[in-house]
Amino acid sequence: MNAEQYALTVGAATEKPLTSAFAKRRVIHAGVRGKPLMPGEWQNTWQALLERQPQPEPRAAYIHIPFCQHRCLYCGFFQNYSNEELETVYIDNLIKELRMSRDSRQLAGAPVNAVFIGGGTPSLLSPENAARLLTAVRECLPLANDYELTLEGRVNDLMPAKMETWLAQGVNRLSIGVQSFDTEVRRAVGRLDDTQTILRRLERLTRYNQAAVIIDLIYGLPYQTAAVWAADLDLLKQAAIDGMDLYQLNLYENSALQRAIDAGRVAPAATTAEQAEMFAAAEAELSGHMFSRLSICHWAKTSRERSMYNTLTKAGRSVIPFGAGAGGNVGGVTMHLTRDIAQYVRSIEQGHKPLAGMLLQPAGSGLHSTVVAQLERGYLNLNALAARYGPVVRELGTLLELWES
Repeated sequence: MNAEQYALTVGAATEKPLTSAFAKRRVIHAGVRGKPLMPGEWQNTWQALLERQPQPEPRAAYIHIPFCQHRCLYCGFFQNYSNEELETVYIDNLIKELRMSRDSRQLAGAPVNAVFIGGGTPSLLSPENAARLLTAVRECLPLANDYELTLEGRVNDLMPAKMETWLAQGVNRLSIGVQSFDTEVRRAVGRLDDTQTILRRLERLTRYNQAAVIIDLIYGLPYQTAAVWAADLDLLKQAAIDGMDLYQLNLYENSALQRAIDAGRVAPAATTAEQAEMFAAAEAELSGHMFSRLSICHWAKTSRERSMYNTLTKAGRSVIPFGAGAGGNVGGVTMHLTRDIAQYVRSIEQGHKPLAGMLLQPAGSGLHSTVVAQLERGYLNLNALAARYGPVVRELGTLLELWES
């Protein structure tokens, strides 16, 4: 390990470790790469996985809806603009994909504990298409008695016809992308509704008393000063919600937001040090009130929020993917599906899983997943890890002591 790698891994001794221990932030997904499988192996591998009896442990399914009304400046997940005719064709094929494997040993052989319908913006679907998809989910996936079925959405879609469709068809958790309650901050990055509209619509959704209502906030956005962030945190206490995620803004080079900032159309985003201070302020504020911390960046406000899907994915449990752009892992194989809708439809018409890549997970993936799962919940038990995975794990203790200091 050279000096630069050492500094990035261990950090520097400093009186302000929150903002100064590391020279820069690295955007890293907590995953391990495996051995790539060749395209000619994908379909046979998938069919072999379908024939396996699943492990007797909790698992999840992920369903992707790759449409948005417009492109928000901060978002790195945009795929397609919304078009109801194309959405209908897409939902037709997504239902076919669900039905293709519903009778397999892998799908039918054990309960599915959590389903996450993400995007994109799933709440954009018309009530008719949402009802068709949700009916297929309940028909094709063996949902556990205490299942969690999450649908991602935006405030602008919280209208009675849509909400009543979701709730009638078994959705019991709504994840709403608020990002900030502040009107100026929201509109600068492409969000539509003002502060009072957000609060009214969250209240309307909560009054149905049928689902956990979760919101996402992002810290570090343009115009989001310390005072604005403090007001965002204060509104968390007032808003009719059951939990929240607090996400750090990722500002990528050549992203739409970075270009807007460079052109002077939008104010600069917070620095990494400023974001760290914002997160510290949030942690202190939420810990001092009625919130329970479920993971690094997720809090519950009421007992209704369990965050089951997030917990399972961080622990490396099986996630069965459906839909263009979805990803998951089954039986030691990580996979992602094609993002191209035309290619997706062609694959379904041919009776194939619309795969775009597969990796065999390495031997150490179990240890990695266990470490990630523990860290997400705020602890690391080296003795228990060593007992399960071997004494080499204890060597991590030196690094852990450095990070603690």
